[in-house]
Amino acid sequence: MKSNWNRREFLQRTSAATLAAMAAASPIANLLSGCKRIGASEATADTVILLWMAGGMAHTETFDPKRFTQYETGMEGNRVLSTFKPIPTILDGINFSDGLQSIGKVMDKGTLIRSYQAADMGHILHSRHQYHWHTCYEPPQTVAAPHIGSWIAKELGPKNPVIPAFIDIGQRFTVGEAEELKAFHTAGFLGNEYGPFSIPDPSQGLESVRPPVGMDAKRFERRNQLYNDLISSSPVGEFGSDYQKESLKRSMEQAYMLLNSPESKAFDLSTEPKEVYDIYNTGRFGLGCLLARRLTEQGARFISVTTEYEPFKGFDTHENGHTRMVDMKKMIDGPIAQLVKDLDKSGHLDRTMIVLASEFSRDMMVEGKPDAKVKEQVQQPDILSDPKFYGMHRHFTDAGSMLMFGGGIKKGFVYGKTADERPCKTIENPIKIDQVHQTIYHALGIAEDTQYEVEKRPFYTTPDGKGKAVLELLS
Repeated sequence: MKSNWNRREFLQRTSAATLAAMAAASPIANLLSGCKRIGASEATADTVILLWMAGGMAHTETFDPKRFTQYETGMEGNRVLSTFKPIPTILDGINFSDGLQSIGKVMDKGTLIRSYQAADMGHILHSRHQYHWHTCYEPPQTVAAPHIGSWIAKELGPKNPVIPAFIDIGQRFTVGEAEELKAFHTAGFLGNEYGPFSIPDPSQGLESVRPPVGMDAKRFERRNQLYNDLISSSPVGEFGSDYQKESLKRSMEQAYMLLNSPESKAFDLSTEPKEVYDIYNTGRFGLGCLLARRLTEQGARFISVTTEYEPFKGFDTHENGHTRMVDMKKMIDGPIAQLVKDLDKSGHLDRTMIVLASEFSRDMMVEGKPDAKVKEQVQQPDILSDPKFYGMHRHFTDAGSMLMFGGGIKKGFVYGKTADERPCKTIENPIKIDQVHQTIYHALGIAEDTQYEVEKRPFYTTPDGKGKAVLELLS
């Protein structure tokens, strides 16, 4: 074996080996292993918008409030179940926590789930649980598992041929755990054309669909041709499978088609009326909701909008949980409610499913689950001596809240229940991630046994194809 390769040879050979491995994992195109798709007439949704509360949104501080306890220096931490007062929603007897008044007023248009249980994966890591939520598979996997948006893009294709079928808004890959985040922001073995069209900053969305400033059309055309030539002579072009080559080619063609389409104007948020823009303008997440609404109206298939995961920021509250949650509620409350109202007013909500979710919840005292505690990662004293300890700082996986609107979801419905005292765990109708995914697929008309043959074995949308839709959530 040659052991004195120079750097160029090493890169060439390792690239080829990697591509060969990828090619071996390419699915047999269009093989559904005999599954039968639910008839299109039975589908209740055409589009999905995922509102991702990245970092672990505490259920007792948001959509499932418990007994409120005001901060006092020297108080026992175990007394604190909620650091916000409960407020009424439009649903009789259903409260949210203070700061979520706007979302509470639109709950007659959707379903509240209070019993989501995250998986037990030992030491809790955000990237592992986020991977699990978005792909339905626990990492690591020998096969690159596709994101739920990629499955939907593959099975249903674009609604509008010039709008990418899978659009991801708000997540940068220049922040902490970037490589781990990239691991599930992918179409996996399904191919590049089903991967996300990424827009890290929605206020700059228009820049994603037009040539750089100062580059005229002719120069851009030359650049595009040069890029195609480079791809043809690259390791992908030389060593990639036919499936990979065609998938990459189609993804490039789709992107180029969007650049020259009138639909690209949907990415220009400056054309939105000021009074509406101002409601959404709470930051990148709020503007992401506005962009999601505009893209839905133009025929997007799957859109993810995230508060963005960056360690120790956003919902990743390891300290100052109460004050941090105040800011997060200001960020999400108005835009989410306005998104629901706008889509309802335009008639799009009937066929658009909105899903609000997080990787797990939080508690002040319990790390993991009551009967499956894991190593504590947060210094949380039993006696609170400083306001920074007032809040939900530990990772809690035995309960969590989700919201679902539109696309056939029941209106004004509550599913699941949690205990009123610590540990505030699920006590009625637990729901797991494979059930969540399968409920979404069912609404879209995607059969529960959808599968592709990868590495000579079937790979399903949910592990072993055993996920079942929770039909109680659907009207």
